[in-house]
Amino acid sequence: MSIEAEVLLQEAKESIEAAQNYRSELQQRLHGLNQAHNQVRGSASETREVLRRHFEELQVQVTQLLSDRLGALLQEVDAAERDSLRPLDDCQMLIEQGVSAAEELMREGEAAMRCSIGEKDDKLGSFTKKALQIQLDSLPEVPALTDVPCLSAQLDDSLLPALRERIVRHGSVASCPPVQIEELVERPGGVLVRWSKVDDDFTAQDYRLQYCRSAGCQYEDAYIGKDSEFLVLHLDPHTDYLFRVSARGEGRTEWSPWSVPQIGYTALPPHEWRPGCEGYILSSRRNIALRSDTTLSNTGVLYSSSPTYFCGQTLSFKITAAGKTDKRDSLGVCLECKSGVESLQRDRAVCISTKGAVFVNGKEMTNQLPAITVGSTVTFDMEVVSLFPVTNNNINDMGNFKLRVTIGSGNREVVFDWLLERGVDCLFFGCSFVHPGWKVLVF
Repeated sequence: MSIEAEVLLQEAKESIEAAQNYRSELQQRLHGLNQAHNQVRGSASETREVLRRHFEELQVQVTQLLSDRLGALLQEVDAAERDSLRPLDDCQMLIEQGVSAAEELMREGEAAMRCSIGEKDDKLGSFTKKALQIQLDSLPEVPALTDVPCLSAQLDDSLLPALRERIVRHGSVASCPPVQIEELVERPGGVLVRWSKVDDDFTAQDYRLQYCRSAGCQYEDAYIGKDSEFLVLHLDPHTDYLFRVSARGEGRTEWSPWSVPQIGYTALPPHEWRPGCEGYILSSRRNIALRSDTTLSNTGVLYSSSPTYFCGQTLSFKITAAGKTDKRDSLGVCLECKSGVESLQRDRAVCISTKGAVFVNGKEMTNQLPAITVGSTVTFDMEVVSLFPVTNNNINDMGNFKLRVTIGSGNREVVFDWLLERGVDCLFFGCSFVHPGWKVLVF
């Protein structure tokens, strides 16, 4: 085969490979386009169903409310009618009794007048005496019509216009939710969820984050508040979770539509304290340690169960209960677990004491952080800044490996370089408290 033919063959192979790559890229874009179509159609169908169900429920509830109100008003009419007729019925009964007595007296008088002369005097005398007893000049008082209740209904004609105004403005259809999830960052035993507003005209008062294990499962609340990020803990590693977020507008009670669900997961095992350390009680998930009062002697350092802190992550300690402070107290990270030491204020470790002092390889820094109290959160962030090659000139030097360390507490932080003799890719964390009562959550 000539050189020209080989060149043409190579160009043909490259063209075929380029066409394959092009086709693959187009197929991926077509798949993404299909997902977009499905999202539009699926969300439209779901929105129609939500609207129908909502308005059907409103119709039933409004009809029931109107029926209940009508029934209550009719009961009021019945009660008013009954109370108003009672004195009239009593008066009517008294008058009817008087009419009956008068008719009977008239019959007795006429009979007395018709009797014989020998009996007439006695009959007329008895009649006259009875007539005086009846008090024929005493008549019951009949109320005037103006004094008698005249029932009527007062109906507010403004109800229907007010309802019409509210109904025509009730509900809305949004093409996009006002907030969307913008980032899912895996953390040990959890996922850090960050979201942001995508509607500039929407003023958010609160956010609501929910998650569920997989599609079709029931969502549960993870966070409600004003922050735009939240760390969801206690997640199973290597398991997909769905996350969604909504917002409540300023001065409103209802929540906005949910954001497009995003899938997140973590491959990092959760941070756990090492069980079996005397003087410390651990929670069921081993992420909370309580310095107990089972012994008054110093128990040494409580370490993590394994070196689960990696550079580039944020390690956080949250103090949920506090005891008496001591200058030997410590919270921090170290290269290895050393038994027989009372604090992380030693070599190959960096830490902060409960009084706010920062120690690097056992030496106290001049910069200090605020004292640690209930509610304090202490964070450690580390990144590799340089790795020096070992030479004959620096083989005995301490600084062959450098980590940039940032320790934050309250609204302050200190930044320094931690020089080590060798490179590390993961670190242990630990704590030590001399006095009981301290309770710390690690995440």
